[in-house]
Amino acid sequence: MTPPAVMPSDGTLGCVTGRFQPVHDQHLELIGIALDACEHVIVAVTNPDTAARHEEATSAHRHTPAANPFTYYERSRLLIAALDAAGYGDRTTVVPFDLTRPHVWPEYVPPWAHQFVRAYDGWERQKADALRVGGYAVTVLDGDPATKRSASDIRVLLREGADWRGAVPAGVAPVLDALLAARS
Repeated sequence: MTPPAVMPSDGTLGCVTGRFQPVHDQHLELIGIALDACEHVIVAVTNPDTAARHEEATSAHRHTPAANPFTYYERSRLLIAALDAAGYGDRTTVVPFDLTRPHVWPEYVPPWAHQFVRAYDGWERQKADALRVGGYAVTVLDGDPATKRSASDIRVLLREGADWRGAVPAGVAPVLDALLAARS
């Protein structure tokens, strides 16, 4: 992976934010890009609870129950499994990150953390702008909408009982199987 053009000022701490509903390979790819530039990366889970979900004009579905089937606990378990399987576990930390409460962001992600955002559409650009306003340095990587992997597609496979295992990163399937079985 090619490191981003804009590097963190001290190169020690990066951050990638997302809902991770569920985690997929493009999430891991972005985390890998951040790790190429930083010693440690915080993986900040947005919409960590139902109170954090709000309608956004640039992302009509992100607040809906169907788009948020996994709890913060479940997503952190899935992320840890994916990060460990990718060899990133010792260089990452998973935290909750409510995008609707910028006044508490520094309690979860220090202000010197460099944010990495891959933008496919207006929502990601809006998020990058909010992070900048919140005082973070931000690198925006343009994503190709034609190659975008969507967690929405994985959620459809899960709802339909179709084979979803090939759509998630290594290490995630057994954890997701266990989480889904616990719901039954």
